[in-house]
Amino acid sequence: MTVAALGLPGPLAGPATAAAQQPAPPPNGTTLWYDRPATDWESQSLPIGNGALGASVFGGVETEQLQFNEKSLWTGGPGSPGYNFGDWTTARPGALDEVQQRIATDKRVDPSWVAGKLGQPKSGFGAYQTFGDVRLSFLRPPANYTDYRRQLDISDATAGVSYTADGVRYTREYFTSAPDNVLVARLTADRPGRIGFTASITTASNRSRNLTAANGRITLSGRLNDNGMRFESQLQVINTGGTRVDNSDGTVTVEGADSVTLLLAAGTDYADDYPTYRGDDPHAAVTRRVDTAAAKPHQALRAAHVRDYQRLFQRLRLDVGQRMPAIPTDELLTSYRRGQTDPAASRALEVLFFQYGRYLLVSSSRTGSLPANLQGVWNNSTSPPWSADYHVNINFQMNYWPAETTNLSETALPLFDYVDGMVEPGRVTAKKIHDNRGWVVHNETNPFGFTGVHNYPSAFWMPEAGAWLAQHYYEHYRFTRDDRFLRERAYPLMKELTQFWLDELVVDPRDGKLVVTPSYSPEHGDFSAGAAMSQQVVWDLLTNVSEAAGEVGDGDAEFRAQVAATLATLDPGTRIGSWGQLQEWKEDWDSRDDTHRHVSHLFGLFPGRQISPLTTPGYAEAAKVSLTARGDGGTGWSKAWKINFWARLLDGNHSHKMLSELLKTSTLDNLWDNHPPFQIDGNFGATAGVAEMLLQSQTGVIDVLPALPDVWADGSVSGLRARGDVTVGTEWSGRTATRITLDPGRTGPLRVRSALFGGRFQVTDATTGRRVDVARDGQEIRFTGVAGHRYVAESLAQVAMRMPATAAPGKPFPLEVTVSAKATTLPAGTLTPHLPGGWTYEPTATDVRPIRPGRSRTYTFQVTPVLGAEKLQAVRVALTGDDWRVESFGRLTVETAAPCAVPAPAAPVLAWDPRSGSTVEDSSPHDRDATIVGTPHVRQERADLGRAHPRR
Repeated sequence: MTVAALGLPGPLAGPATAAAQQPAPPPNGTTLWYDRPATDWESQSLPIGNGALGASVFGGVETEQLQFNEKSLWTGGPGSPGYNFGDWTTARPGALDEVQQRIATDKRVDPSWVAGKLGQPKSGFGAYQTFGDVRLSFLRPPANYTDYRRQLDISDATAGVSYTADGVRYTREYFTSAPDNVLVARLTADRPGRIGFTASITTASNRSRNLTAANGRITLSGRLNDNGMRFESQLQVINTGGTRVDNSDGTVTVEGADSVTLLLAAGTDYADDYPTYRGDDPHAAVTRRVDTAAAKPHQALRAAHVRDYQRLFQRLRLDVGQRMPAIPTDELLTSYRRGQTDPAASRALEVLFFQYGRYLLVSSSRTGSLPANLQGVWNNSTSPPWSADYHVNINFQMNYWPAETTNLSETALPLFDYVDGMVEPGRVTAKKIHDNRGWVVHNETNPFGFTGVHNYPSAFWMPEAGAWLAQHYYEHYRFTRDDRFLRERAYPLMKELTQFWLDELVVDPRDGKLVVTPSYSPEHGDFSAGAAMSQQVVWDLLTNVSEAAGEVGDGDAEFRAQVAATLATLDPGTRIGSWGQLQEWKEDWDSRDDTHRHVSHLFGLFPGRQISPLTTPGYAEAAKVSLTARGDGGTGWSKAWKINFWARLLDGNHSHKMLSELLKTSTLDNLWDNHPPFQIDGNFGATAGVAEMLLQSQTGVIDVLPALPDVWADGSVSGLRARGDVTVGTEWSGRTATRITLDPGRTGPLRVRSALFGGRFQVTDATTGRRVDVARDGQEIRFTGVAGHRYVAESLAQVAMRMPATAAPGKPFPLEVTVSAKATTLPAGTLTPHLPGGWTYEPTATDVRPIRPGRSRTYTFQVTPVLGAEKLQAVRVALTGDDWRVESFGRLTVETAAPCAVPAPAAPVLAWDPRSGSTVEDSSPHDRDATIVGTPHVRQERADLGRAHPRR
């Protein structure tokens, strides 16, 4: 049938809004943009999503492609031949005992032998599926076009395409609305009647397909061949002006329209309902969503989407002095990889990457959907890598590391819903395989309750996975202080997991400690008893459940006593080895040359809280030795984990180095993490790592700027979250905090650590305007915060440096230091530069007389630099008084003269005695050796001349 002009009745069919031709918008810090269409899904398409529904935008000019997903469309599970939840299909009496005995005898056992005893082939596990592709084949594509731009603005979660052809500016905008649960596309032109295309939907061949078009709506429905899962999508085409034709092949053609809106919804009959995992046919729900959206004006749909998204995304802002250059994102990334970006542009990419992780989490994990999988919600394949499943030996957990710290706590709710759904099948697995109480899940799982095992030797056995997942529950409580969540959801789940481990732990005959056996450090080495990660994860669970029992007032005295006794005899998994490393296994088997991507034995450092430079410095140093030996390489997610490790070790520069390495070597042009292949956990892990550089609270103290890298010396952040239900913001200059804001959501004691508190400061209750008395111990303060009040800590003294951007070795330069007093008189102090080794300055120190409020005084030092290992050198200045200290920080480049051109061989310019090698040693005190480039030519008659002259 043909429908003219109005399309569907309703408010959406209003007058077209012409898109006036505009020059390219100025660069901003929240937009990924490109100057050509995407041709590769993995590295170039731009992702949009609302949790359950996701799409990847290509932006073609002749044909637009929107590859889309609905997260519950999976093969495998009930209905798939041979599906068994990973549970043993036949009884294996004594199998686990046999493996434990072999380990006790041999200490280390080959994973293949263990897999033969305890594993079984996967059957019906399934894989996440692509749903289909929406294609818009334009009726009169231009032969030439200019001013092309394809973009994703993560500030409002909208993607767009624009270009000019034949004097007409064409614009498309895409977003996936969580409030309306539809994908919305809007096509416009700045001249009427210029929009025309044929819309179609295609899908994969591993399913039945029924495709129809009626009243401008394309309906695709069918069943997966593997498990019979029902699926349906509906695409409504709504044109303003022109004509619309429903075609017999299930396509819709629009011609001569002023504008067109597309509405897409999709669903399946999946339900998180063990053991069937099936619910209602999706037809009614999909129809209702499209009908409801079609009855709303486009601007109402857009406004609701933006409002909902920004309610989450805009909670956190980060400024480290970034300046986004006016170049496409792929060109910026290429320049960053080559070290060709200026510092402000490098910072802009780093902040964009940080915020992009938050965007991806909001877009792939919303209430009512399955949680983010290995690829979030985006997948263009019927057989994606690792099934795009839920690997619970780190990857799934890493997806949710930034949820609490970066103020996106709601995005973790799908994780909790999903893990709650594991408990029932996990009880069966715990009984069948382990003969234990409680519940368990092993190395990886799917949406159909797969909690058992398969037989891939290095990645099939990990009963600790459930305990690791439980950490997220307790962390959610620690961040939100949601007592009801702890009492009704977190603690019951944690208690039942603890019952599993009370049954599972075995006394180690080597030392009488309780250990996990068989134990396996993920994807690495042999099976043994008491591998570090196994012990640390169980320690974490038992410590958390012990605390939580007190919080909820669990009256089960026998259980609490058993937990306490178990903790007292549990091997904690922290042991320092022969070369100072934190051992990965209970035996000292670590190799200095091992650079494996997994660094699982540092779980207690991050995401755990067992190891810290502030509370366990010996173990922290051992962790540093291990981490240094592992190196800075690895897969994308491995580099992301190392960002967090180094931040927890309070080494912001190394943490930033890992962020830089991730961007340079493991990031695709669309800023997706590259394992390789694409795997989204690296994005989320990196975002969490940046947050850890800026704020930590795992030890019970809110630590502000604990691992700030030198390259972010000046900046501000607002909206970070600390444990204890506190929202934190800070401003800093010269790597020192100048202002800290604390917004507690609960009344109670606050402990805060910052270099600001080592100097002159005051704390004010901004809600009442009154000064707050605090107890100070070094750089830590304590006071009682009141829910709903804002507390502001400000420095009463500031030290600012001014120096040239570059200096030459041996040539003095002026270092000007300005000391300022704010609200109170600054007492007398001493001003001292702290410079790289070998540098000199005068005067050696300067006495600073008291400075009245609002006044400042400037002091000048003459600094003489020397050439160091790095061109960029750090300069610090400290003002110290009685029991206080204020610092400032800066960097400058020590330049050397450009190297001389290599002369022609016939024109020697230097005579020297070539005893060996190609280095001319400097016999002066300046230590400026020369390196000979090219092949040296030595003539016998010149030899005496070379010996007779001093080397230069």
